[in-house]
Amino acid sequence: MRRSADYKPPIWSFEDIQSLKTDYLEESFRRRINKLKEDVMVILEEKEMDKVPLQQLELIDTLQRLGLSYHFENEINRILEKVYTNNQGYSYGFERESLYMAALEFGILRQHGYRVPQEIFNSFLNESGNFKASLNKDCKGMLYLYEASFLSLEGESTLDAARTFARKYLSEYVKLNEGKNPYLSKLVEHALEFPLRWGMPRMEARWFIEVYQRSPDMNPLLLDLAKLDFNKVQAMHQEDLKHASMWWKRTGLGQNLGFIRDRLMENFLWTTGVLFQPQYGYFRRMAAQVVALVTTIDDVYDVYGTLDELELFTDAIERWDINATEQLPNYMKLCFFALHNSMNQIASDIFQEQGINIVPYSKKAVSLHNS
Repeated sequence: MRRSADYKPPIWSFEDIQSLKTDYLEESFRRRINKLKEDVMVILEEKEMDKVPLQQLELIDTLQRLGLSYHFENEINRILEKVYTNNQGYSYGFERESLYMAALEFGILRQHGYRVPQEIFNSFLNESGNFKASLNKDCKGMLYLYEASFLSLEGESTLDAARTFARKYLSEYVKLNEGKNPYLSKLVEHALEFPLRWGMPRMEARWFIEVYQRSPDMNPLLLDLAKLDFNKVQAMHQEDLKHASMWWKRTGLGQNLGFIRDRLMENFLWTTGVLFQPQYGYFRRMAAQVVALVTTIDDVYDVYGTLDELELFTDAIERWDINATEQLPNYMKLCFFALHNSMNQIASDIFQEQGINIVPYSKKAVSLHNS
């Protein structure tokens, strides 16, 4: 008797995935996006010369939330370096008048790797070391304080207290201010349910594009670029998914092994959460293969294989030798060949591109996973 986890069949079939079509990879859309990027570049350059850091940081925040910041990394880095330098690297006092400004500044700089200490919020603490009750007049400040608290490091008690303090206030704000400021209320509700640091960038961008349309400060140029760029990137993800789907079908694993999790779509979606940018298409395609293979081998070990079979399978993987598969049952041979061929192909690609032989590391990684 073989065990079974009773996995359900996939929702997305091979035909469904291969039928995905879009026009957003056509040249006309590429030209429109490039023109809009040039226009946004002008705005960024103007902000870079601006002496008001709040406006600079607000623009960067909007670009990040719309999923556009990857286009302007150099410009954003120059602005942030100036903000950091103008504060003497945060090695002196931390007097801040605006909670909103302090929280926005802290969140963006720390997100980009700058060492901004939690003491930047000292101005907003009372003599007892607690956050001042009067801060409840600044909803945006409380919202960004809450989001900033998720960038805390171990032992940063001020940020831990900030999260508790801000969450309590924001929860009350949602109850008492329903309908008075729809845009801000929507941001608060979303943050309470799903803070920015917990989300996948593309999912967050898709959500924010819809909400940003109702912002009183909405910039039509940024909104147009965000919509076009999102659809273009999604189109590229669809092409990556088609490639991974074609590979999955060629392995025969989904069709022939009924006990495994046939979840290519979920495996691919994970890769877009790690690196969504268009230039990382090869990573997404290969990572989807690796995750699908690891999931399959998990089910071989945890669900279906017998102890005797698994010992032989482990030996074949450790030896990385096709001849070692002679004693394996057919379902294990199918798994081994899929793993062997895919990993060797990835190794060949990397050797041609980088001159590095990753086969020993691949074998070690697979062996450690199965141990």
